[in-house]
Amino acid sequence: MKERFIQEITNSMAEFLDIEQLATLNGVLLQAVSKYTITGDEETQQDSSASNLRLLEMFLAAKQVEGCSIKTAKYYEVTIKQLFKKMPKKVVNFTTDDIRAYLAVYQRKHKSSKVTIDNIRRIFSSFFAWLEEEDYIIKSPVRRIHKVKTGTQVKEVLTDENLETLRDNCKNIRDLAIIDLLSSTGMRVGELVKLNREDVNFNERECIVFGKGNKERMVYFNARTKIHLQQYLSSRRDRNKALFVSLAKPHARLGISGIESRLRKIGRNCKISRVHPHKFRRTLATMAIDKGMPVEQVQQLLGHVKIDTTMHYAMVNQNNVKLSHRKYIG
Repeated sequence: MKERFIQEITNSMAEFLDIEQLATLNGVLLQAVSKYTITGDEETQQDSSASNLRLLEMFLAAKQVEGCSIKTAKYYEVTIKQLFKKMPKKVVNFTTDDIRAYLAVYQRKHKSSKVTIDNIRRIFSSFFAWLEEEDYIIKSPVRRIHKVKTGTQVKEVLTDENLETLRDNCKNIRDLAIIDLLSSTGMRVGELVKLNREDVNFNERECIVFGKGNKERMVYFNARTKIHLQQYLSSRRDRNKALFVSLAKPHARLGISGIESRLRKIGRNCKISRVHPHKFRRTLATMAIDKGMPVEQVQQLLGHVKIDTTMHYAMVNQNNVKLSHRKYIG
């Protein structure tokens, strides 16, 4: 009954509004009538909520079996529950216009970037595609909602001078070893904090890391990193198996926030803006491609499933483009 009521209104307004306005109206009406009971309505909000949450639980369980991390699964859960809250109806009744309306209202209300909106769209696409595969719905309503064009942003990387300045401003050998390991391997900060002493092979200058989805891969570090890492480990008197620990007792394993805050502080001290672990990763990718390393090898080094992700990280030096143009084209 509610669906018919909303449909009658939108049909009446079709000649006065464009497609985006109709989608927004549809979403606003759906949120408004959800607060009321309309005679003849066969569903209750409570029934819809219980059914939706059960399907969401099964979807999240399936994602975790596939290797989805707890952090990512939580992000999926929060995002999809927001949709259920704003549009309280059974998932089998969601339409493409419902999803479009939700995204349009969300973007306007939160002033969200195109990247954020596309992330939400991707999560919805994954959820409804799973419902379709498991035969809970006939067709995903997100199929006709295409990827949001976000444009290309050139993100900053650290220069050679930046890296040397950061090293010079380290007050202890631990921080120096962290910077060297991040800059020479390009590993994620989440991978760094999981490392144990036994994971490092100093003879081969390599170590095993566990990336997203607990995927194991080998990364490599340079001679300078080897020296500073050995000096750091030799200076320690604790028995913690973690590769990096806090300076103060009880010398607990460093977490992601601890690494991030330490790098920010070092960056502020030498007046380098936005120093964070991921910037070292982007810098390595850019430097490797700039010096001629095949992009497929950079992809493997960084642990990317798709090569497009690798290309997104790497910003090719424009001077090299100019030189290559003169070399190959004239």
